[in-house]
Amino acid sequence: MANNSGSNQLVVPQAGAALDQMKYEVAQELGISLPQDGYYGNITTKDAGSIGGSITRKLVQIAEQSLAGR
Repeated sequence: MANNSGSNQLVVPQAGAALDQMKYEVAQELGISLPQDGYYGNITTKDAGSIGGSITRKLVQIAEQSLAGR
């Protein structure tokens, strides 16, 4: 059985800052304000899903472009 500790770990730890920046950019594009204190408990599930889905789409697009360029 897989170890599901509930926390994801980045394969490339240095990518954390870039992903954080992407989160704020996507939220701004969608018109969703993120709290500056880092507590996301007041964000609706719909908004959080919209942000996560948009980030995933962008990351897939970046990967596809990278693979196409090889």
